Amino acid sequence: MRLGIFAKTFPGTDLASILSEVAAAGFDTAQYNFACSGLSAMPDRIPSEAAAAIARASTSAGVPLCAVSGTYNMAHPDPAVRADGLQRLEVIAGSCAAIGTRLVTLCTGTRDPDDQWRHHPDNGSSEAWRDMRAEMEKAVAVAMRHGIRLGIEPELANIVDSAAKARRLLDEMGSDRLAIVLDPANLFDKVDPSTQRRIVAEAIDLLGPDIAMGHAKDRAADGAFATAGKGVLDYAHYLACLRRAGFDGDLVAHGLAADEAKGVADFLRGHLQ
Repeated sequence: MRLGIFAKTFPGTDLASILSEVAAAGFDTAQYNFACSGLSAMPDRIPSEAAAAIARASTSAGVPLCAVSGTYNMAHPDPAVRADGLQRLEVIAGSCAAIGTRLVTLCTGTRDPDDQWRHHPDNGSSEAWRDMRAEMEKAVAVAMRHGIRLGIEPELANIVDSAAKARRLLDEMGSDRLAIVLDPANLFDKVDPSTQRRIVAEAIDLLGPDIAMGHAKDRAADGAFATAGKGVLDYAHYLACLRRAGFDGDLVAHGLAADEAKGVADFLRGHLQ
């Protein structure tokens, strides 16, 4: 497995400097966000010179971009908001070849109109699933046009809030353009250790062949998110399950402060070795 980190972990908009910090902290690759280059996270236009500068910064730092964020609320109750997000996804997808990545990360969204990371009681409705699936079909068409893959992440606050629902979506879509970004800390909040291990193992058993990337953060005992290695997630178990499933892709840390990056790299690399 190759060790990576969210580029946004490091502040600023000088991507060359950010990626140099990524390398100095001990990471091999970075998950990119256009905000790291002073653009909107979901830009409506990416000038060719900006894409070329991103590629140059990656090459200069020796840090390839394993993915780029294309996250928008794919289940927003307002169709116009979904349409705007899809248009911006097309812009990002069209830049992937130039910036040097083939994976765009997404979330399946929520019915909350103001926060795409906040749970809403209507998320489990058939209407929410219908709208999200219709949006995902459009996104898959974008991916096919541009020769990329889309990585969706099961998250408790989103429409796809479990490994079982992720499996359902993959099976319904039936497209090799759709893959999974697995973050085990997004699959539970407050559970005992044996339940945690069961949830993680079952998720990887169910999704293994379709996992394109692993994420690495943690959960505190009270259910709050925490930095990888500083919570209750059993990393030895998580990584053993990934290995057993044949996963050899990128493991990308996030949800940490810049001054924690080296410690997290050391922690994760210790487990990987």
